[in-house]
Amino acid sequence: MTVSRDSVPTDRKWGAESVFATPAEWEAELEVVLGALPALAAFQGRLGEGSGVLTEALLARDRISRRVGRLTTYADMGYAVETTNDEAVARYGRATALGAQVGAATAFVDPEVLSIGREPLAAWTAAEPALAPYEHYFDDLFRLEAHTRSSEVEEVLGLASDAFSGPYVAYSALVDSDLVFRPAIAADGEPFEVTQGTIDEIHSSPDRALRRSGWESYADGHIGVQNALAATLGSAVKQAVFSTRVRRHGSTLSASLTASNLPIEVFDSLLAVFETNLPTWHRYWELRRRVLGVERLAPWDATAPLGATSPVFTYEQSVEWICGSLAPLGHAYVETVRRGCLDERWVDVYPTAGKMGNAFSAGSPGTPPFIMMNFDGTAVSLGTLAHELGHSMHSYLTWQAQPQPYTYYSMFVAEVASNFHQALLRAYLLDTVTDPVIQLAVLDEAMANFQRYFFIMPTLARVEREVHERVGRNEGVTAAWLGERTADLFAEGFGPDVEIDRARLGITWAQFSHLYAPFYVFQYATGISAAHALAGGVIAGEHGAADNYLAFLSAGASLYPLDALRLAGVNMTGPEPVEAAFAVLSSLVDRIAALA
Repeated sequence: MTVSRDSVPTDRKWGAESVFATPAEWEAELEVVLGALPALAAFQGRLGEGSGVLTEALLARDRISRRVGRLTTYADMGYAVETTNDEAVARYGRATALGAQVGAATAFVDPEVLSIGREPLAAWTAAEPALAPYEHYFDDLFRLEAHTRSSEVEEVLGLASDAFSGPYVAYSALVDSDLVFRPAIAADGEPFEVTQGTIDEIHSSPDRALRRSGWESYADGHIGVQNALAATLGSAVKQAVFSTRVRRHGSTLSASLTASNLPIEVFDSLLAVFETNLPTWHRYWELRRRVLGVERLAPWDATAPLGATSPVFTYEQSVEWICGSLAPLGHAYVETVRRGCLDERWVDVYPTAGKMGNAFSAGSPGTPPFIMMNFDGTAVSLGTLAHELGHSMHSYLTWQAQPQPYTYYSMFVAEVASNFHQALLRAYLLDTVTDPVIQLAVLDEAMANFQRYFFIMPTLARVEREVHERVGRNEGVTAAWLGERTADLFAEGFGPDVEIDRARLGITWAQFSHLYAPFYVFQYATGISAAHALAGGVIAGEHGAADNYLAFLSAGASLYPLDALRLAGVNMTGPEPVEAAFAVLSSLVDRIAALA
């Protein structure tokens, strides 16, 4: 049963007061920021006057960006934990609008910096120490010069970002707030509430009747609004196509990857290796069928516990295990994680009514790196906490080390730190906990993690590629077509021996908001590949491996993603890390076969 937020102890809810003491304080800061925008406009048309004016303008923009980050963090987290709260919904919408207004107000900066020219800008940077931190930013601007439009066009694109958020906002309101799922029914007839916060727990239940009923209820809820969800996704992709054409990219894929200085071959190589290694997944599904003792495996069995019993862990025990696993990264790193989880209220821990499903890390310079999750005591939930703490520590170290322009990081590296944490936790528990029940649960979590990031996400990336290609050709995208293609590709991944309910499996595309960020999902698979390559060196105690990894976390956007990963110790331009990750997956299958 999902509980109310009032029943959760304060120390297990995110520390909203550490950002703004009250909603009224947030409102006051919003008005201050809006009032500061005309001062930014005063720099328009003047950046070429000299290094002093340029420096002032960039610093003013950075100060505004930092303040907007705090406002957005407060609004985003507040909405995520209470999607049915009208005030939280309103703040979320106003924060989104603010981002668009700031984007429009600062749109003149990049075109004017480009108009200065490389050589004069280099001379100014050499002569003005305050410009030195912007050197990589300038380099990136000139790299993207062919895709940067005039100040007027950039301003329009900035203003449009608020309207362009509409499809995702509508999607979230529908699936996180409005959708009501019928109860799942256990084998003994007991009903269980199905919500975004409880569905993962139901999927991991040892009760097969409950798993099937919950899986079908969750799918049917989305099927009931599939035409609306197809419309929101189609609109989001149309917007991506529009932006691609305005910025003169060849395709939405090219536009998405160019932003991070990634060659398209990275995407193509990932999917090629994935498709070649599908037999590894087929072998795992057959092993899972044998261990579960079912005549034919079905999708609702994919995360069922392999052991006869499923251990349940407290949040506090989970934190201690995670901290133990992170010891190779040093005392300061570990204690930061411990304080964040237990004392500083980084984590909104438990599922509550109206809370979003899944989990994420969110924050900005000047706030803690918060985590929203739905902890339920399972091994999967333990892994989720470790995963999100990886994101949060990536942000924390980046914010400590980098100036404002580099306090973010590319999606391509975002999933490395999260999966790195899980790899360390897994190795630690398998090495230190001798209870075979817990060991099998840890392996269960490992396979659930691989299933999500190395099976579901690459399969969705295959769907996404076709969706973007169709919209790029001005062809329609309907719920029926999305369902058919999604069912086809997941059926290929499950193989011929898994029972397929095509209509319900086919609605998987509607259950992942990630598709509203173009070509994000494939980067989960590259991220888990890089993570295991780096974790292997740290676990083995290789000289410099931990220090190189920490340097990578601190780099933020001061390096291009591929360069940052090379700094950490992995080269992601070829297929080798992805192939090595499939070898890790295969070894986990072997270990389960020996233990189960």
